[in-house]
Amino acid sequence: MVVNFKVFKKCAPNNMITLYMNRREFVDSVTQVEPIDGIVVLDDEYVRQNRKIFVQLVCNFRYGREDDEMIGLRFQKELTLVSQQVCPPQKQDIQLTKMQERLLKKLGSNAYPFVMQMPPSSPASVVLQQKASDESQPCGVQYFVKIFTGDSDCDRSHRRSTINLGIRKVQYAPTKQGIQPCTVVRKDFLLSPGELELEVTLDKQLYHHGEKISVNICVRNNSNKVVKKVKAMVQQGVDVVLFQNGQFRNTIAFMETSEGCPLNPGSSLQKVMYLVPTLVANCDRAGIAVEGDVKRKDTALASTTLIASQDARDAFGIIVSYAVKVKLFLGALGGELCAELPFILMHPKPNRKALEAEGSVEA
Repeated sequence: MVVNFKVFKKCAPNNMITLYMNRREFVDSVTQVEPIDGIVVLDDEYVRQNRKIFVQLVCNFRYGREDDEMIGLRFQKELTLVSQQVCPPQKQDIQLTKMQERLLKKLGSNAYPFVMQMPPSSPASVVLQQKASDESQPCGVQYFVKIFTGDSDCDRSHRRSTINLGIRKVQYAPTKQGIQPCTVVRKDFLLSPGELELEVTLDKQLYHHGEKISVNICVRNNSNKVVKKVKAMVQQGVDVVLFQNGQFRNTIAFMETSEGCPLNPGSSLQKVMYLVPTLVANCDRAGIAVEGDVKRKDTALASTTLIASQDARDAFGIIVSYAVKVKLFLGALGGELCAELPFILMHPKPNRKALEAEGSVEA
C-alpha cells in the first residue's frame, strides 16, 4: 500500500528557494499547538555560495482600515513569533515527520527540514469580513511561514528571494458537552404589582457550524402588563483585545413572532424557537468575524475562541464569542425584558486516520 501525501509547494520569484508543507492548518488544543513542519529546497547555486537561509513564523495583525492610513501611520503589526536558521543547518534535534522523511529521500541533498513551535497563547486566525467592493487588506489575525536569504534573521528580505505562505491556527470543538445553559430573569414595575418572568433554556452548550439551535422559552406574566411580541436572536461578540473599547456585537440570526401574543396578565407562554447561524445569511455584511482567509470559498463564521484564562489573552488577538438573546416587547410604556445565554460554536475535530485512509491507494 502506498500513501499519497497532499503537499503544498511554493517557490520564490527567482526560483532559487522552494517550500514544501503537507498542511496549512495547525490545531490549537488550548494547552499546546501542533508544530509547524516543512522542507526547504535550495538551488545548487545557493548551496555553492553557502547562502544563509532563515525560516520565520510571522503573525500579521491588522486592526484598522488600510484606506485610513496616512504617512507614518499604519494600523498593522507584524510580529515574528519564531525565527531559525535552516541552512547551513544548526545543531538541533528535529523529530522528523513521515512526510519530511519521504521528501528528504525524494528531493536529495539540497533539502533541509525545519520544525517551529507556535506559542500556545498566540491568537487564533480570525478575519473581519469586508464589503464585496472593498479590495483593501481585511482586519484580523493572519499567519505566514516566511523563508528568505540574508546575513542574519534581522536582515530586510528581498522580494525575489522570499517566500510567504499563509497558514492558519485553528481550534476544534471539545469532545464533551458542557452544562446545559439555562437562565431566569424577572422584571417588576414601579407603579404596578407583580412581576414578569422569562426563562430561557438551550438544548445543549456546544453546537457545530450549521446545526440548528433550539431556544426553549417560558414566559410567566404575573404582572398587569401585556407581552406583545417575542424575539430570539444569535449574536456574535468580537473583542479586539488591543483596544479597551474594542468590543462590538453583530446579530447573525434572528426570529420574531407574535404567536401566543398578546400575553395578558396572569397568563403563561411556552414555545420553542429555532435559529441557524450561517455565513451564507451574512455574506454581504461588513464586520462579521470569519475563519482565517476570506478568499477561500469554503470559509465559515469564526469559531468560538477558547482560552485557558483571561490572563492568557494575547494583546494582538481577536476573541470571538456567541450568545442567544431573547427579548419580550411590552409596548412603549412597558419597555422590554431581555435574557442572554452564551454558547459555543465550533467545527468538530476531523478524524486524521479517516483522512489518511482516503488519501491511500493500493499499489
